[in-house]
Amino acid sequence: MWGVLKDLESSALPEKEKALFRFVDKVNHDSPKITAEDMQPLYAVGWTDEAIYFAITVCALFNFYNRWIDASGVHALSDEAHRAGGKRSAVHGYVRK
Repeated sequence: MWGVLKDLESSALPEKEKALFRFVDKVNHDSPKITAEDMQPLYAVGWTDEAIYFAITVCALFNFYNRWIDASGVHALSDEAHRAGGKRSAVHGYVRK
């Protein structure tokens, strides 16, 4: 995982995922300039419109949540709380019943 965060291009991640992360980077940093041409590398490695839509949605929601939390003064979770949440999600998934 750290290899992907440090240097996507030299990481062991498959090209299909690298293409998606390159696109998500553009969503994060230059979304007004996204065009249909930006989709072509995604289609070339097998991503569908639905998968691209979900990637954009997840990216946008995380940006929203981070800005909302920062601006509203919600306190950050401790490292231990993050670890506990990660373990809970690994066992039960994200959907709570």
